[in-house]
Parts: sequence; C-alpha cells; structure tokens
Amino acid sequence: MIRNRISLAIATALLATVALAGCKKKDDAAMTTPPASEPAAPAPAEPMPAPAPTPATVASVDLGNAVGADNKVTTASTSFAKNDTIHASVATDGAASKLNAKWTYQDGQTVDSQDKDVAAGPQTTDFSISKPDGWPAGKYKVEISLDGSVVQSRDFEVK
Repeated sequence: MIRNRISLAIATALLATVALAGCKKKDDAAMTTPPASEPAAPAPAEPMPAPAPTPATVASVDLGNAVGADNKVTTASTSFAKNDTIHASVATDGAASKLNAKWTYQDGQTVDSQDKDVAAGPQTTDFSISKPDGWPAGKYKVEISLDGSVVQSRDFEVK
C-alpha cells in the first residue's frame, strides 16, 4: 500500500510538471504571436487613375479697342469709332479646346470668323477685327463658340 501511495504521488507530481510545462509553452507562444484582434497590414493600394481633365469653360468675354501683353482688354467698351480695331478678349479655363469668334453686322451678315486653339488651364485669347477704310456705322455682334457650341455673345456698335 505504501508503494501504491508513493507511485500515486510520483504520478501526480509528474502530471503536474507536464501540465506546467505545457502551460509555459502556451504563454511563450502567446507572447511571440500577435493577438488575433490586431488587423493585418493593408495590401498596397492600386495606383489611382489620373483624374479626368476639367471641361473647358469660357469665363468672360470683354470688348475694347486695345489689349495688353496679357491679351486682356485695357478698357472695356461696347461703342467704337469707325477706324478702331475691335478686340474680343476671351478668358477660358479647363481642358485644351478650340475657340471661334464670329463677327456679324446688323442683319447677321458675317464680317469675319476666326478659330484659335487654346491650351489647357487659365488662358486669355484675343480675337480682333479691323478695317483700314473704316467700319460702317451700325450694330454688330461677336459670338464666341467653344468646341463648336456658342457659349457667349456680345453686342456692340460702331458710330
């Protein structure tokens, strides 16, 4: 009987040692493995496509008889003398585009039509007409088209 008690005590001690050793290994593994609640590092993002260019727009159209080096009308006017050179200063922004200025006289008779390519970004484009022997007195109009569509017009008069 004493032998059975000693065997039982040794077996219990051995089981306790194995159990403690097993627990210690779990703790070591827990310390080296990140907890499951931490998110994994995100995958590298796909490169974003280039944004679509902003559509071209005409911000303003000013008329005058002179422009500066920046193609802007120096003094805006809607009334001109018969020997003036008449300028239409067109401010645009956005994608590259094509502008057209169609100049007409009283009954819609075309005086001149001009096309100009415009680079992307903020730009100022000058259109002008002149007539060395003088413009007939009357009412005129300039229509500004952007990529084929009329976007603005200005009426003016020659006195």
